Amino acid sequence: MIDRRTFGKAIGAGAAGTAAASLTGLSGPSSAAASSSSGPGADRAATAPASHTGGGSFPALKRVKAGELTIGYAEAGPAHGPAVILLHGWPYDIHSYVEVAPLLAARGHRVIVPHLRGHGTTSFRSPKTFRNAQQSVIALDIIALLDALKIEKAVFAGFDWGSRTAGIIAALWPERCKALVSVTGYLITNREKNKLPLPPSAEWAWWYQYYFATERGALGFEEYRHDFAKLIWRNVSPTWNFDDATFDRTAAAFDNPDHVPIVVHNYRWRLGLAEGDPRYDRLEARLAAAPDIAVPTITLDGELDPFTPAGDGAAYRDKFTGPYDHRTLEGIGHNVPQEAPEAFAQAVLDVDRF
Repeated sequence: MIDRRTFGKAIGAGAAGTAAASLTGLSGPSSAAASSSSGPGADRAATAPASHTGGGSFPALKRVKAGELTIGYAEAGPAHGPAVILLHGWPYDIHSYVEVAPLLAARGHRVIVPHLRGHGTTSFRSPKTFRNAQQSVIALDIIALLDALKIEKAVFAGFDWGSRTAGIIAALWPERCKALVSVTGYLITNREKNKLPLPPSAEWAWWYQYYFATERGALGFEEYRHDFAKLIWRNVSPTWNFDDATFDRTAAAFDNPDHVPIVVHNYRWRLGLAEGDPRYDRLEARLAAAPDIAVPTITLDGELDPFTPAGDGAAYRDKFTGPYDHRTLEGIGHNVPQEAPEAFAQAVLDVDRF
């Protein structure tokens, strides 16, 4: 889930206003632009298409050795097409992109959708490796994946943990990032700021972080991980009418033996309750300074996502210094690519042309 300081900016201001424009599909290169404003740099609002249940599946997954991991991933589209890397969050998996990937593949992109560490078919190559989930190491996993697949540069798009990871790559390794689509904007974590309290009305939404901070929470998550994830899905995507089959398909990714330690470490690390790997201290110091992102970027907000900052992207606008556009999706919650796959895919196509 997103950074709690970003969420705190939304308190008292309500959801961002949206216009009545429509993104009903991928009718052509200019379909999204015609629906709202006139080009990069102008904020947009969009009404997403009718809610998707998120059905479908990927063909057989692939695996590749990459750094500390053997990464499981789905691939679609021509092998030599321009690359797009789609990054999921928690508690989700690659199936958040099961409808986005074929839309992009049909437009000639090579689409790679990896399972993040601790999820699905991704595994550690050594049982002795520290089950570390600090923000920089997850980004390094994806850099290692690019190297393993011999991809020099790609468009990155993500939500939740995926937004943070894609944003880190765009900030620290812009030579590997052609452009960026980031749900909920700028999510790079500053752990010192995360130690500061939020107003009580904001803190309730982060109950799971405090739960994970206790041994009771870690044990409860281990025992009830599927029920836990389904509760989160319902809370953060209040209008998404997913069925049991859709949830169960993703929940299989939580059976990864490293899932609980990775998730628990991630949230404890963000709150300063767990240490990371000292090898990455310099990277974390750079990230704590909140580096600007200069690559072309489109930010997306789900109007009904409880973590969307107020102000139609204003809370993070100044962190993006290159060509930029913002879109708010009416009636959409946290899992934007699965709730509004056409709008998400259109953003990827559009930012690739900035």
